[in-house]
This record gives sequence, structure tokens and C-alpha cells, in this order.
Amino acid sequence: MISPPIQPAPSQPDLMEATAVAILDRLIAFDTVSSRPNIALMNWVRDLLAEAGIDVVLIPDPSGSKANLYASVGPKGQSGVMLSGHTDVVPVDGQDWTVPPFALTRRDGRLYGRGTTDMKGFCAHAIALMLRAAGRELKTPLHLALSYDEEVGCMGVRSLIDMLAGAPVRPAMCIVGEPTNMAVATGHKGKVALRATCTGREGHSALAPMALNALHLAADFIGVIRRVQARVAAEGPRDGDYDVPYTTLHAGVLRGGVQVNIVPNQAVLDFEIRSLSGDDPLALITELEAGAEAILAPLRADFPEAAIRVDRLWDYPGLGTPSDAAVVNFVKGLTGANGTIKVAYGTEGGLFSQRLGIPTVICGPGSMAQGHKPDEYVTEEQMARCGAMLDALLSRLEVGV
Repeated sequence: MISPPIQPAPSQPDLMEATAVAILDRLIAFDTVSSRPNIALMNWVRDLLAEAGIDVVLIPDPSGSKANLYASVGPKGQSGVMLSGHTDVVPVDGQDWTVPPFALTRRDGRLYGRGTTDMKGFCAHAIALMLRAAGRELKTPLHLALSYDEEVGCMGVRSLIDMLAGAPVRPAMCIVGEPTNMAVATGHKGKVALRATCTGREGHSALAPMALNALHLAADFIGVIRRVQARVAAEGPRDGDYDVPYTTLHAGVLRGGVQVNIVPNQAVLDFEIRSLSGDDPLALITELEAGAEAILAPLRADFPEAAIRVDRLWDYPGLGTPSDAAVVNFVKGLTGANGTIKVAYGTEGGLFSQRLGIPTVICGPGSMAQGHKPDEYVTEEQMARCGAMLDALLSRLEVGV
């Protein structure tokens, strides 16, 4: 375990890296699983930045137990560059960890702990950069946006987005530091989470044909989802930059029934659509609803209460930054990258881009292949590369972007 003191580091890469790792040690120690508060972490970051003279504001949720953070350093009244990260992490329940998940363990060139990759490693470097920037004469400002509840649908950041929507000046560009192995990612799919509530008629299982099994309705509706998926895979838009080059539909959770000798009168199915920018999720939902109606139509004479109601739970937009956009060329210049990628997972980047019009890319240390797993880690090599990118960013901010 490591717990070095937190001090702003000089510009030398090795000392900068040590500062980021020290901050990461503290961030990992806060258990910020999405179902739990993050306010202690945010208060710690706020105090650390404020002590360096950085303008910082917390945006709490109604309960006061969670908050977003927005900080700025450099000349006021200018747009600048925003670094974005989320502070919540996924649970460790049921996972077989060989190291403590909420304490940083350094071993064999790796930094282990929940959130090291997704995405407190980047957050630590971004905080360290803010501390360094506070001692420089910047010609272009630097902003830091830290959020909560990203892992449950990018929900928490929306109050921060509302704040920025009302601000007189918005950042000119945004770097979301989700793990990309330090490649520059320009896109990800959008997501809609949906719930199908299936209503049948209860009865004794000995007389099951005289009742209407809601679980059977749900199973039939899953068949509709699978047929739409097959059509989309065969005929829908394609984007070869993704591992799965088409829009996907996925049934994730099915709940229903009380005990085996009762025909259930209700079942609830949670499912999702992850859509390419060329696909319209609303059109797909309409197609699914038409499929539900086809299931119900022949049943209504005998079971007028039969229903399959589809509700939207939450959504976030996709990201589709043009590969020749200024922000892409700017970040490629910081990293030395030649090309770009797209990522399979969602981020807050689509919200910054579509809701605020801020050109956005994704670029951060580590790989999502290590995220959400036991013994999550980020390599020291990836952290060093992230530090080099942010060091180059600071140099650009000093001369003016």
C-alpha cells in the first residue's frame, strides 16, 4: 500500500507522475460505488484545489450526499480546455479480489484498485495538472469537470451541464479521460434503457391455459427484440470502426412470478438499445411496440387486460466528432497519435457535445478490458503516457491554444 504526501509537483515527468499516483492513492480510498455518496471525495478535491488558489464550485444533488465539481484556472472570461472525468465506480460485490479494492496496491508495474482504470487514474492526473497550472501564467484557461453517477446512465453530470448551459462562456473543447490506451477516440454509440411491463391474468397453475402468463408474454416480446436485432444486423447502418459495427438490442433483466403453482399476472423486462448515429432509436422503439401489439391482438378477446407497455428509463446520446475536427487534431498533437478509434462503451462526451455544443474526444490511460473486473488495474506506463499528454497540454495553454 502507498500513501505519499500530496504536494504539487514540478514539471519533471517523474515527479509529476509521483504526484498523480499520490492523488490516485487518495481517490481509490474513497468508496464511491454509484449507490453510495461521493461528497467526501469531492470535498477533499475541492479543498486541495482551493488551497492552490483555484476557483472551484461543487454542485450537490438534492440530498447533499453527492456532487459534481467544476474548477477553473487561468484567465477569466475565455473558453479554454476542459478535462472531464467521473468519480463513481462499479460495485465489487461477488468479485474475487486478491488485493484490497479500495486501497491502492503497486506491483509489477501496475496500480491496482477499484476505479484505477475507470477512471480515477485520469482524474488523478487531471487534478495534478490543475495544481501545476495554478503556478503558471496561462494564456488559455484550463477547466476540470468531475461528476457522479456516470456508471448508472450518465445521470449525475446533467446538473453540471445545466450550469454550463447558463454560463456566459463555455469551454472550447473537452477531453473525456475514459480508458482508451491513450488513443484518441472520436465516437461511441448512444444508449436508451427501456422497460417492458407485461400484464397477464393470474391463475392456478393446474388451470394454466385458462390464465394468461405474463412471463410468457415477456418471452414472446424477447423474441420480438431478437427479430429486430437480426434485421438491424443484416440491413441496418454499419460503422466498421466499432467492434460490433451495427446497432444492438439486448435484454438484460427479467422479473416476474411469485411461486411455481401460480400463473404470474405481471412480468417486467429491462432491455437496451445501443445505436449508431445513423440509426434512429425512436424508430426502433416504434417497431418493437408494433411487435408487442401483434402479440396482444389475438389475446384481447379473452384477456382484455393484456398489455405490454414500453417505457424509457434513461438515455444518453452518442458521440460522433468528425475525424478532421480541430479538437481531434489538437489532442492528436498532444499524444503523437496518427489515427483515431471509436469505443464500445458510453461516456458523458455525447452530452457535452450534443447538449452544449462542445467539441469532444475521449482519451485516457488504461483499457476498459481491465475495468469492472476484480483486481482492476492501470499500468504505470499508461499513467506516464497520460502525464506526458497533459504536460504537453499545459505547455500549449501557456502559449495560448
